[in-house]
Amino acid sequence: MMLSWIFSVLMVAQSVVSPDHLEITKDGYNITTLNRMDFSNPNIDLPIIDNGKYNQFLDQLDTQFTTQPKNAYINQQGTIISEQVGSRINRHAFTEQFYSYFFSRRHGTLEIPMLPVYAKVDSELLGEIRSLRIGRYVTTFNPSNITRTTNIQLAVKAINNTVVFPGETFSFNRVVGKRTVAKGYLRAPVIIRGEYSEDIGGGICQVSSTLFNAVDNAGLKIVQRFSHSKKVPYIPPGRDATVSWYGPDFEFKNMYNQPILIQARTIGHLLIIKLYSSENIQYIPRKVPGPPY
Repeated sequence: MMLSWIFSVLMVAQSVVSPDHLEITKDGYNITTLNRMDFSNPNIDLPIIDNGKYNQFLDQLDTQFTTQPKNAYINQQGTIISEQVGSRINRHAFTEQFYSYFFSRRHGTLEIPMLPVYAKVDSELLGEIRSLRIGRYVTTFNPSNITRTTNIQLAVKAINNTVVFPGETFSFNRVVGKRTVAKGYLRAPVIIRGEYSEDIGGGICQVSSTLFNAVDNAGLKIVQRFSHSKKVPYIPPGRDATVSWYGPDFEFKNMYNQPILIQARTIGHLLIIKLYSSENIQYIPRKVPGPPY
């Protein structure tokens, strides 16, 4: 009788610590199989989840399965290309199901719950804010200078189709990002401490300067702007906006009641930047001096 009771206790104890598994699936396919003990706090005998391990696992799932939405944009032909919806893990729903498994002491399958992530700029919004041009500026460059032209075109591509919402501040450095060889930027002439030199991304100050004048033409609020230490040939004196990843930035704030759309492109030797918005915008344009040619 005593031996039977001891055997029963051992069987119960064994079932308590048995490796119950949870199968994690995505769209019906197995992603991984978890063991309850992998997430138990080793310093406590009670069935308590180690939040550090759990959050690390959830972060890994987020990295693996989250897809970023893509904003709608206007292509070179003037056609609006629709936005793409992204998705992310529904962490709250996942956690509820995971906790239910953890404390139930049974096998199970957990399909990763996902949430849609919508683009900030959709085709409907673009259709509304492309109707009225509120600012414009054009400068020229030498397209035979391949390195400088490459840098200009990369920066133009980075700012093109940017939408600045009411109350938002646009930062050239943040939008364009660090100018690196990996991104395709090349060494070209720059002005450093009043002297001509060469550096990665040389020439993009013409983009920031052209943008500044288009922004000023639209009457937007200039938050931060610095001039070069030397006169530059593509813009009137005092109308340039020098930028550097580790130095000055060009920033402006949209104080209007409607979003602002930046359209930037190069055609031949021309760098053209235009700002658009809705017909309902209440704005006060400013007159800016034309380029020195």
